[in-house]
Amino acid sequence: MSTQFLSKLSQNYVKLLDGDIYSDVTIEVGEDPNVKIFRVHMNIMCCRSPYLRRILTSNKKDSDNVLSNIKLPNISAEIFQIILKYIYGGILSLEEQDTSNIIKIMKAADDLLLQEIVDYLQRYLIENKFEWMEQNFELIHQTSFQSNYLLELQQFCTDLMAKCPDRYFTSLNFTSLSEKSLTQLIKRDDLQMKEIEVWEYVLKWGLAQNKSLILDPNTWSDNDFKTMENTLQHCLPLIRFFNLSSKEFLQKVRPYKKLLNQQLYEDLLNSHLDPDNEPSDSISLPRIVKNDEIIDSEIVNLNIVSIISRWIDKVDNNKFAHIRELYLPYKFQLLLRGSRDGFTPKKFHTLCDGKSITVTFIKVKETEEILGGYNPIIWLSSSDLTYGKTKDSFIFSFKNKNNFKDPIISNVKNIDYALNYHVKYGPCFGSSDLITYNSNEDMDYDTDYCNECHYEKKIRDAETRFSIEDYEVYQIIKRRV
Repeated sequence: MSTQFLSKLSQNYVKLLDGDIYSDVTIEVGEDPNVKIFRVHMNIMCCRSPYLRRILTSNKKDSDNVLSNIKLPNISAEIFQIILKYIYGGILSLEEQDTSNIIKIMKAADDLLLQEIVDYLQRYLIENKFEWMEQNFELIHQTSFQSNYLLELQQFCTDLMAKCPDRYFTSLNFTSLSEKSLTQLIKRDDLQMKEIEVWEYVLKWGLAQNKSLILDPNTWSDNDFKTMENTLQHCLPLIRFFNLSSKEFLQKVRPYKKLLNQQLYEDLLNSHLDPDNEPSDSISLPRIVKNDEIIDSEIVNLNIVSIISRWIDKVDNNKFAHIRELYLPYKFQLLLRGSRDGFTPKKFHTLCDGKSITVTFIKVKETEEILGGYNPIIWLSSSDLTYGKTKDSFIFSFKNKNNFKDPIISNVKNIDYALNYHVKYGPCFGSSDLITYNSNEDMDYDTDYCNECHYEKKIRDAETRFSIEDYEVYQIIKRRV
């Protein structure tokens, strides 16, 4: 067993900075008139900094034994003094440093390839200086993407831009983004932008990199298109062209068709002209955008809401519908959430009876599966087995909230048994097509299952019974657009 006495060792090494004893290298930092020279020790510099080791090993003492000299004009004397204390003693004190100085320390450490301190300071800034970095976003963004090693800060910046692109695009010059920063952003599923906006911003960025090109693509030569294609070669594959509406494709993409791979353009054209054409598995799904004004859900996202809304309005129910722009004509007003309000039949009827036009979402326990149904009339309570009559109700299932390529929809086929109104049932469709039940209306549901009966088909391939992890009931209201 060995014992480490690192504290004393650190103190002894830091004392070497107090005098010139045994020093054999000079480092000149800063720029005129604020230049300062430090006398340091080659062996320590070489052991601690890969950058200084590379410089020193190619800059040996000459025959007259003159000290090796290094110039670091981009690092101030104040910051280098802090870095030296870390190099010699493994000590870094930030208590008296303002955030702008911490950024300078991190940049200096990055230049000297001191990855340990670079990683530490990135985490420190993210955990302790979040608000400051939001307020000084342009500085943080520019600093992080000037380096290949500030990956956590790059991720921090990309996260913020993905969450609030409008805010951050206006806080910095968007067209000055590096290609790396731009591609990291537009590849994200959670970028909170419409796809047509992504395309327009990418075009704007490309034009800014080629100032000789004018805005109107109808005036471009083949060489102009080739120049623009080369500029956008890493961006174009990240645009989700299939998500655009037919109008957007016609007006915003078709004029730039020479930028696109010919096969891609033909596939896009076919997808708009032939809605029964089978989409390729390689087509990216719409981005996962959020909008609490539409729905505040713990179970589903706007992509599923869009699909449900299309089913309700019976629009665009073709094979490409799930990858088109979101269809959001309704606001979903939360009536009940099981994890908040309880899972009893009584609570369901208390909060939902008499409410018209509702959608139920059920998260199946121990899976990512989502079940549910649409009720175009109202919910009621009855001590006898009573059914609601409608021709427009349907039930559905999704494999999970982010997998909506192959949902199952099952329309009512026996309209006299569309809905079940018994007081001991929660939201129920048909006599057994989607059932939530407890024989004691004050107790949580203990009998939940799906069978094919009064709807066109089963919505579950698995066993009929399931347990509820959470469920939500919404009243849907037409939005004012």
